[in-house]
Amino acid sequence: MKQQVITYRSSSIHFTVEGQGEKTMVCLHGYGESAKKFEFLQHYADKLSFTIIAIDLPFHGQTEWREKEPLYADDLNSIIESIIQVTSGSNHIPYLLTGFSLGGRLALSCYQSNPERIVKLVLIAPDGLKVNGWYWFATQTWAGNQLFALTMKKPYWFFGLLKLMKKLNLVNHSIFKFVNHYISDESVRHSLYLRWTQLRKLKPDLSLIKKQICEHHTPVRLLYGKHDRIIVTSVGHKFRAGIESCCTLREINCGHQVLHEKHSKEILNAIQQ
Repeated sequence: MKQQVITYRSSSIHFTVEGQGEKTMVCLHGYGESAKKFEFLQHYADKLSFTIIAIDLPFHGQTEWREKEPLYADDLNSIIESIIQVTSGSNHIPYLLTGFSLGGRLALSCYQSNPERIVKLVLIAPDGLKVNGWYWFATQTWAGNQLFALTMKKPYWFFGLLKLMKKLNLVNHSIFKFVNHYISDESVRHSLYLRWTQLRKLKPDLSLIKKQICEHHTPVRLLYGKHDRIIVTSVGHKFRAGIESCCTLREINCGHQVLHEKHSKEILNAIQQ
């Protein structure tokens, strides 16, 4: 697996490449992860006849994002096209786009701004198919952003609120565990604030995307964990309504970590279908 880097504006974008197939697949990982999340999948590159590119997203992995402005879908599309230019010699190659969790939201945003180039979407436990109220309040409103910044510096009040909400069954154990992990350490909180605020402009318009999928006859494959309490399957069923001829949905007997080597068969089927 080849590790490479390109320069985008003043930032350094790291990525890995495997395979020399005629078809290209670009992979976007989840929150707090890196391109290594797709390492097991890249081992199938030659079998699939794909060139598989996995990108370290801004504020993740080895990528160094130095821009003052937030990341937009056009930025991400430009990064992808630059990487494809480096790996193939042309930036006009259509490609399959795969996104896991946070990467699913980014993949949807990329598709929305450039549907002609993306020949297929494989969305694995994808974020972005439902507006998260907390995320919207913290990143899209002035008051919410101020409270978010304060909480990241002094989170003690939020710990108490979170415990109360769990006690009242307003949040499930998976969400409680997930949130507690990301606010218990100061450096992790700092990364959380940067990632949430810098990625806030990536807001897919689902109505428009569904129209684009129909217009371009883009195949969409949704994979969900049957026991996922963070991103639930019902959201996928709602998104699929009206685009059933293009979009399939499959549940796997697991939680949120659908993108795992033990689920290779189901993921490969989604890519190849």
